[in-house]
Amino acid sequence: MTANGAGTAVVVGATGAVGGAIRQRLRREGLTVVAVARDAAALTELTDADPGVVACPADIGSDDAGSTIAATCAEVGGPVRMIVQATGLPPTGPLDRIVPEDLGVVVALKLGGLLRAVRAVEDRLAPGSRIVAIGGHFGSEPVPRTCGAGVTNAALANLVRQLADHYGPRGVTAHLVAPGPLDTARLHGIAAATAADRGVDTETVLDGFRSHSPLNRLTTVGQVAWAVALLLAPEADALLGSTVALDSGARRGLF
Repeated sequence: MTANGAGTAVVVGATGAVGGAIRQRLRREGLTVVAVARDAAALTELTDADPGVVACPADIGSDDAGSTIAATCAEVGGPVRMIVQATGLPPTGPLDRIVPEDLGVVVALKLGGLLRAVRAVEDRLAPGSRIVAIGGHFGSEPVPRTCGAGVTNAALANLVRQLADHYGPRGVTAHLVAPGPLDTARLHGIAAATAADRGVDTETVLDGFRSHSPLNRLTTVGQVAWAVALLLAPEADALLGSTVALDSGARRGLF
């Protein structure tokens, strides 16, 4: 048992850069992690390396995922201390090139996936359990080049507030963690493609992302994992329904 409470954490997207960092951090907090991802082979590698990780191969974009998650958590037993929706979004292009149908796909994946995960373990949530969605800076600071992420993360903030109202009376809290541009291989790949389109070098594009912050830096996946682990503390009840901004000062609004 840990000071923050024993139990299980369900991490959706556990093999990705963000989800992987969260998985590792929650294991250090002493929680068993039900790792949800589509890649069964990658999940097997995780479970072979750490017996405290339980593989749950599932596509959170499918309704079948709910029953799979529920069955896996039943095998593990005990309360679900935290649910984390850390699924990455597929690239959809900027506003002037995004396919309208793709916008619906990413919203359904992120928001529908969160609802599927929550409903799958609803009966295992207890007072002090946390529902956590990983959003992003562009949900509150929209720019045309990140159309899909901006729209999806704005909607995610709304859904988190609804979950907070719905589950709050049970002592279960919901939170949105919104990092700024993340220093990941994916961002570097996007920067390289953007640089090729613009005829500049990749570092110039990355500098543009960094310039959103007065500190001139990108957010790291380790910082995201740190913030998620902080929500295990009883004091985090005060953050019910709120957005935890991890953008190194990039957001310009007061609220």
